[in-house]
Amino acid sequence: MKNVFFSHLIRSAFLLTLALTSGPAAAQMGGPALVRVARAEIQDIAPVTTVPATVVSRSDARLAAEVEGRLTDVVDVGTVVDEGDPVAFIEDTTLQLRNTELKAQVERAKASLRFLEGEEQRFAKLSESNLAALTQLEQTRSDRDVARGDLAIARARLAQNEDQLARTRILAPYGGIVVERLMMPGERVVVGSQVVRLVDQQNLEVIARAPLDYFQFVRPGQRLEMRSPNRVETGVVRTVVAVGDLSNHQFELRLDPENTRFPVGQTLRVSIPVSEFRQALTVPRDALVLRPEGMSVFVLNDDGTARQVQVTAGVGQGERIEITGTVEPGDRVVIRGNERLQPGQAVSIMED
Repeated sequence: MKNVFFSHLIRSAFLLTLALTSGPAAAQMGGPALVRVARAEIQDIAPVTTVPATVVSRSDARLAAEVEGRLTDVVDVGTVVDEGDPVAFIEDTTLQLRNTELKAQVERAKASLRFLEGEEQRFAKLSESNLAALTQLEQTRSDRDVARGDLAIARARLAQNEDQLARTRILAPYGGIVVERLMMPGERVVVGSQVVRLVDQQNLEVIARAPLDYFQFVRPGQRLEMRSPNRVETGVVRTVVAVGDLSNHQFELRLDPENTRFPVGQTLRVSIPVSEFRQALTVPRDALVLRPEGMSVFVLNDDGTARQVQVTAGVGQGERIEITGTVEPGDRVVIRGNERLQPGQAVSIMED
């Protein structure tokens, strides 16, 4: 039994020694710490302020009826449609009956024209033999021209009716989702009655308004930070509208979100510059270490050790922040594993 006990004791001591010489414990004892690094870089930066913004769809419309009638069907809220898909139907019985009538009028006009064209040819031959008066030929030609006009009018009326028939189906002008039914099946609509609201969830933009004092610092093409309650994204300024009024001294800017799709109606805070951009040394925000002695970053030496450098933080720009201190552009700073890192400690760089 004693041999078994001492064997377990020796094994436990060995495992404890192995644990202490590897991983985080090893780092605490002065062994190489596993870290991830990034470069300090010079970039254009400016102080910013945040202004409220809203995510909207660039295609958000209330589709209306273009003919009068009773609604027979309206698609449900939440239905996803493609461009050209019907979203509502209007009763077309009267227009269908009118269509049949107009088609008959077209056929009658065609028959009348064919008869008069034949008569015109017959009287033309007879006039060559002096067997018919020229007045009869001229009258027939006049009647033929009138019949051609009647046929054109009948065809135009038929085309108008077919256009009205096509408008009994309200079609989606773009792909999107039906978010609201403004009228229900069975209700009667007139021209201009709004029936459904269709929103394109893929084609979004962000609308923000800022004081006119900052207009000169915002330009199309700039990438600005956009914050929601649970994420930070970047948008590109697409257009700037410098139009204020007596009660609202603000200008409007519109941005295209770069990555994440926000829901329509999402409120954001957009960071806009309040002065001209200037060049500054920046590092990722994760490189900053806050300790009782102050703010610092860990810079990698050529021999694979880390040195602690006291810095002062300045203006933030997205995921990076301006710093001042004895850090040079191109220096490698620790952005992961710097919480327990000690000055002069050896490090092992983590592969991405």
